[in-house]
Amino acid sequence: MINERAIERLRTRAADEGNTGGPLKLVVTIPAFNEEENIGDVIREIPREIPGISTVEVLVLDDGSTDATVTVAWSAGADYVISHNRRLGLARTFRDAIDAALARGADIIVNTDADNHYNQSRIPELIAPIVAGRADIVVGSREVEKVRMKASHKWGNIVGSAMVRTLAGLPKGVDVSSGFRAYDREAAMRMNVIAGYTYTHETLIAAMEQGMTIASVDIAARPVERPSRLMGGVVGHIIRAVAVILRSYAVYQPIRAFSTLGLLFILAGLFPIGRFLFYYVDGRGDGHVQSLIIGGALLVIGFQVFILSLLASALSWNRRMIEELLLRERRRDYAEAMRAAGLRQPTLEPLHPQRETAAEHQREARMEAERR
Repeated sequence: MINERAIERLRTRAADEGNTGGPLKLVVTIPAFNEEENIGDVIREIPREIPGISTVEVLVLDDGSTDATVTVAWSAGADYVISHNRRLGLARTFRDAIDAALARGADIIVNTDADNHYNQSRIPELIAPIVAGRADIVVGSREVEKVRMKASHKWGNIVGSAMVRTLAGLPKGVDVSSGFRAYDREAAMRMNVIAGYTYTHETLIAAMEQGMTIASVDIAARPVERPSRLMGGVVGHIIRAVAVILRSYAVYQPIRAFSTLGLLFILAGLFPIGRFLFYYVDGRGDGHVQSLIIGGALLVIGFQVFILSLLASALSWNRRMIEELLLRERRRDYAEAMRAAGLRQPTLEPLHPQRETAAEHQREARMEAERR
């Protein structure tokens, strides 16, 4: 059932921002693995009429399910169902779903889970900042503190969100583990998921590094008692998620990541050296030479890590150039898909060119600061 209050809020916000309600196509992507019990309810709850949106389509990306997920998805009204021949994991499934949505002419993409964790009737609220031109990515924050879930799940989400928000400089309140998100076409084209496990943290860290505008909308989630079928156990998930966060931080913020690590080694080396000097001045330095050796070794490691940060920064410039080439290729693919389908005149322009120009300036300023 469509949330009428949400639609009314969307209409008001769009009018306030001067949006003319152009013909925008929304594709809702649903990564799924063995979700025959829930996926039908998820698809049926998705609103098919939203102000400012001309077309709403549902695309299910089946990650090699062995149950009736595909059959139920078709029966519930999915417009597209694409299946992997074998299970490839959440990150790959998400990336394939985004690519498939772009290939089908999506202007806005909403990604949701197949376990009915999120309230699909709130999609109008989720996409409102994008339709109004105020955001590139919108995260549906689950208000984890209020959701009934295992303590390990709850505190893992809270701590993980705080960690990523601090490292990446994300806006306060963004639920970094939420899979209920909206992307405009340009943001979706810029995404490159490197991690093989989960995409949620990496994509937000990368988006901030690229100067995208990220917004958050509070959308309470439903409790899900059973474990996720796209992810493993709690402990394993936390360990692998932390590894993804740290690796993403090192890839997208190399100067900060390696300089901070190098500084920690240097500070750790100064302590034993200070200890040696204290005893040396006191005339008892002969028995504490090992402190001088350990401190010197830590200082050398610290300076080497700092030099490594400069090399990593140089590699990041190369990564940015490759990402720009990939972006241009995706824009061309999108234009060709539109031309082949005869949907509308192909364009390589972003949905909101003024905001895109500002984002480019932010990226250029960050690159110039790193060069200095």
